[in-house]
Amino acid sequence: MRGGKRVTAFGPATVANVAVGFDALGFCAGCVGDFVTVEAIEEPGVSVDAVTGSVDGVDSIPLLAASNTAAVGVMGLLRAAESAVGMSVSIRKGIALGSGMGGSAASSVAAVVAANELLGRPFGRDELLRFAVQGEAVASGSAHADNAAPCLFGGFVLVFPETGEAVELPVPEGLAYAIARPRQRLDTRTARGVLAKNVALTQHVRQSASFAAFVAALYRADFELMSRALSDVVIEPQRKQLIPGFDQVQRAAIGSGALGASISGAGPAIFALAEAERAPTVASAMAEAFARQGIEFESYSGLIDRSGARVVESP
Repeated sequence: MRGGKRVTAFGPATVANVAVGFDALGFCAGCVGDFVTVEAIEEPGVSVDAVTGSVDGVDSIPLLAASNTAAVGVMGLLRAAESAVGMSVSIRKGIALGSGMGGSAASSVAAVVAANELLGRPFGRDELLRFAVQGEAVASGSAHADNAAPCLFGGFVLVFPETGEAVELPVPEGLAYAIARPRQRLDTRTARGVLAKNVALTQHVRQSASFAAFVAALYRADFELMSRALSDVVIEPQRKQLIPGFDQVQRAAIGSGALGASISGAGPAIFALAEAERAPTVASAMAEAFARQGIEFESYSGLIDRSGARVVESP
């Protein structure tokens, strides 16, 4: 392959855990995302050409390929393809670092999608997920796919934590989300550090029932069941102390018509699920709850993104 060919892909934001599925469930939001351009170059190997964007934390993203989530995913793909093609990676961040909205996964997924397109699509999505998770591990310290899988596949995705296998779940018509993010950074390692190593049997039973009920609600398009299922008795009580104003924002979301609300990923973003016509009102209520406490924030709402990562520019 001659140098100079380039492909740009978009990796959308995601919500991991979804209250009841810690490390095993996520959905694609699509309100914001990262754009990654991969270009064929004459020199072998993978390099990071540039990282740009106006979001919080962009200056701290490493330019060293071995430490960059997008570049590491591309390295894994090239090794598996047994390709000697050199590639440079340029990242335009649209997701703030440490936001709880899957920023590292978005960069990694967009990078492997672009690199795969540049090579003529030798790999399917299941294989691309494996490469993306390699990149995600660089940023979060562990190879979890609950952000990368919904970013890549779109919609709701169930993942097996030990194998990384992804199972796509149905998205009921008219299901939407709202997200409010305080403008602070919360690293995944910090958020994991507050979690207890063991869970009481009663909590496990209740959380397992809620997880099963939520998945059933997706298949049945049953919003009433979904509302009853969206309750996290394990992770949320431990992590909410790290998020200023969490209780007030959660109450505002539910009080304005949300089906449920909880921590998005590791936080500090807070998500809610709602029927489409109510989602903008829910997002506004969540934003107002942050504003009343003098907390800077960003807020979003929209339908669940069914498309996931996609090529937006190619030769």
